[in-house]
Amino acid sequence: MFSASDVKELREKTGAGMMDCKKALEACEGNMDKAVDWLREKGIAKAAKKESRIAAEGLTDLAADENVAVVLEVNCETDFVTKNEKFTDLVKEIRKALLNNECSTMEEAKELKLDDGKTIAERLVEETATIGEKISFRRFERIVKNDDEVFGLYSHMGGRISSVVVLKGGDRDVARDVAMQAAAMSPIAVNRDSVPADVVEHEKEMIKAEMKNDPKNEKKPEEILDKMATGKLSKFFKENCLVEQDFIKDSSLTVEKYVKENGGEVLSMVRYAVGEGIEKKQEDFAAEVAAQINAA
Repeated sequence: MFSASDVKELREKTGAGMMDCKKALEACEGNMDKAVDWLREKGIAKAAKKESRIAAEGLTDLAADENVAVVLEVNCETDFVTKNEKFTDLVKEIRKALLNNECSTMEEAKELKLDDGKTIAERLVEETATIGEKISFRRFERIVKNDDEVFGLYSHMGGRISSVVVLKGGDRDVARDVAMQAAAMSPIAVNRDSVPADVVEHEKEMIKAEMKNDPKNEKKPEEILDKMATGKLSKFFKENCLVEQDFIKDSSLTVEKYVKENGGEVLSMVRYAVGEGIEKKQEDFAAEVAAQINAA
């Protein structure tokens, strides 16, 4: 009915994925023109053209039900779209699907059904075509706790940042305070043991490089500089480990001490900030104006 070269040709014409092109050709009995229209009608061709765009704006969201909590990030291209009801409704529907269904990978998550019976993947394509911006479901975490553990949830800046913590013991108010701390103070790990080894090593090398630039240290042997750098890491851990940070509501306490005084222990933390780690497109305003003048 159709060949692999037909699939390739349809991909080149529309920018749609291989499986979508195959489905289109199957649905249209190999007719290329009809397959192009089929992809356009489904919004797939239009969405594919936007796939290369950078979606670094968006929203994070979170929720908990009994012993399960979820935190997620859905992206768009401009902050304006984050106030679009279609976009915010989609974020809520994805949150609901994640909360009610077991899944651990993005592949599994994107196949979950939403309220209208469509999968998350299908709705992303549909909303990209409807809203007119690239809409992407970037990441999620599904956290399961034990009965003797407590969730703390906090959303900051209208969904720009969301954090979930799990305490053993304590209560919801204490847990929420710790989640607020995580959102506000940007820790990279719960404690020293959970900081990735490569991050610690990089920080240590940066400290050593700074010390070598100090004339007072130029004659000191490498092993001494290494010991000095290890000692200076304490400041890095205090700033970046949740339990070692000064508690924002009472700076006389560390987070660990505050939680311990309230009968708890911090077990885990997930913190999402919109767009973190995404390289945003740098606009050259002068070049943009020049291009518009030349086009006029």
